[in-house]
Amino acid sequence: MDERLKIFVSAYACEPGLGSEIGVGWHWVLEMSKYFELWVLTRESNRHRIESWIKEHPEFAGIHFIHYDLPKWARFWKKGLRGVRIYYNLWQILTNKIVERTMKREGIKVFHHLTYGNALWRVSSYGQRQCFIWGPLGGLETIPKEFSEHYTLRWRLVEAVRRLTVATCRWNIGLRKRVRNADLLLCKTRASLQKMAFSPNKHKILFTDVAPNCRNYYNFAVNTAQRTNFISVGRLDAWRGFDLAIEAFAKVHEQEAMTYLTIVGEGSDRIRLERLIVAKGLTDSVRLIGKVTMDEYKKLMTDADVVVNASLKEGGVTVAFDAMSMGKPIVCVDSGGYTRYFNEDYAVVVDLTGRKEVIDELAKGMLKLTVPATREAFGSKAKDASELWSWERHGLEIRDVITECYENWIRSNKNKQ
Repeated sequence: MDERLKIFVSAYACEPGLGSEIGVGWHWVLEMSKYFELWVLTRESNRHRIESWIKEHPEFAGIHFIHYDLPKWARFWKKGLRGVRIYYNLWQILTNKIVERTMKREGIKVFHHLTYGNALWRVSSYGQRQCFIWGPLGGLETIPKEFSEHYTLRWRLVEAVRRLTVATCRWNIGLRKRVRNADLLLCKTRASLQKMAFSPNKHKILFTDVAPNCRNYYNFAVNTAQRTNFISVGRLDAWRGFDLAIEAFAKVHEQEAMTYLTIVGEGSDRIRLERLIVAKGLTDSVRLIGKVTMDEYKKLMTDADVVVNASLKEGGVTVAFDAMSMGKPIVCVDSGGYTRYFNEDYAVVVDLTGRKEVIDELAKGMLKLTVPATREAFGSKAKDASELWSWERHGLEIRDVITECYENWIRSNKNKQ
């Protein structure tokens, strides 16, 4: 058998059985391991779940996992997502020697920085000097003021700082260095792709980080009753658009009383959302149920008829593709990234225009899907589409772009000699 290309993968967030960024890291590693020999650097806190999973799936035992966390005394202040940015950047600095030592010892030439996919956060300085693949990455998307002016003071300040940071990113020394060093940039959204225009000669492509996980789901019976259960899932951050979903649902509920909305997730925007629900008179038809386990999430998704993702950036992507896998129609806002996989046969994709227009279009899409026959038609086509965009197929795309990048890097190095 031909010797497989060796790749070092930096995957801070990488753990089985979870969604969001952690699930992204895990699925990418599994798919890449089918075609490449991998050394995967991730957190020590992920070790137990990873090793338990590998014991049950020995076909993936060839992946070389390397675990590291800061000493306990140096991370007492970090809890959940609190302090994650500072911790993550320290982790990148302190693991740089691990990257260098491992790549030199094993003769690895390719470094792939996988998670977190934020363009503004640090990357191993040694890894950048190799054949450097970066992404899929985002972090350069902003929320229009028309939307953020409805946020709490804290979130208005967050968005104002983010707009300033993105507007001046072309002068960010760290970002410029990373872009200059990268041999391949995988960008989640058109916004991130466009913001990298200050380096026109780099190979940059639009490339989503998530795909439908068809193996974990099966066909569910379609609800043919007049009652319609909508669901919206994600961390309760202002930019994720749960307020838009609630306001759109209020318009739907005025016309169709047998409609219900369940919002799954926890976060700092919860109080504002609770007040909005009360103000709209929706306390009997909208539930905020907080954070749930993966099993509870799957049960809630099973019971839902329509998934609503009103996120204004690349939030809720895993949920969107889970909807496709489960044969559930989705109503979402065009984020300029993952939404290119959805079309009018099985989804309602709303253009990101003015706030009132977005709410009205979300409401129209949701109202359309209160008709059981329409839901059934959309759901069936969504399930068919999930087979076309599955993780297995995405794995082939990942294989091809990495292989092409490495071959180009080899040719480039030969020309320099």
